[in-house]
Amino acid sequence: MIHLNNVHKIYPPDQTALRHVNLRVEEGSFLFVAGASGAGKSTLLKLLYGAERASTGQVVVGGRNLLSISRNNVAYLRRNMGIVFQDYKLLPRRTVLDNVGFALEMQGVSVEERRRLSRQMLKAMGLDDRADAFPQTLSGGEQQRIAIARALVHKPRIVLADEPTGNLDRDMTNIVFDLLLEANAAGVTVVVATHNLSIIEELNLRTIVLDRGRIIGDFDTPGRK
Repeated sequence: MIHLNNVHKIYPPDQTALRHVNLRVEEGSFLFVAGASGAGKSTLLKLLYGAERASTGQVVVGGRNLLSISRNNVAYLRRNMGIVFQDYKLLPRRTVLDNVGFALEMQGVSVEERRRLSRQMLKAMGLDDRADAFPQTLSGGEQQRIAIARALVHKPRIVLADEPTGNLDRDMTNIVFDLLLEANAAGVTVVVATHNLSIIEELNLRTIVLDRGRIIGDFDTPGRK
């Protein structure tokens, strides 16, 4: 599903964000990407959804080499992804309900069905009463939950989440990870970048650790404790 071979990422003029990264993530697996701020976690995820291109090496996602496909094909690839951005990237002129249903709209799902599915996800996130609000009227934690709902609503093949619970309390963090685990149990490949060590320890799933752009640990312990 995901294969990185000797990947380097260098930002101009000479800032190395990733170096000698080799990684294989099998379809239907769950992976945590851990590390301190600036370790390269966000850059790694950006390579996986095509927001950045590797400087050298090979990045293959879903059988497609992201270094050689066109921008149009990257956009097509993302239709099968659910992405939780660190800065949410909600659409300011659309309601919460329409933000959640945006990926379904891109897939051609009918208005009635995407509204039904979006309300279902908002209810799971405890935000069903905010469906008609606009993102700028919501708190950071509420916006984060909307971003997570949007990433999951269209049942993607891959979910990439960058610090998905950074602004959430413990109860909501548990709800979010229950949803991610439920998606994973249904065969979705899930990659979560986080510095939340307590949730990593609790779930006891495969974890790679980044330090200054290098993978310094790969702990493969499938299943909960």
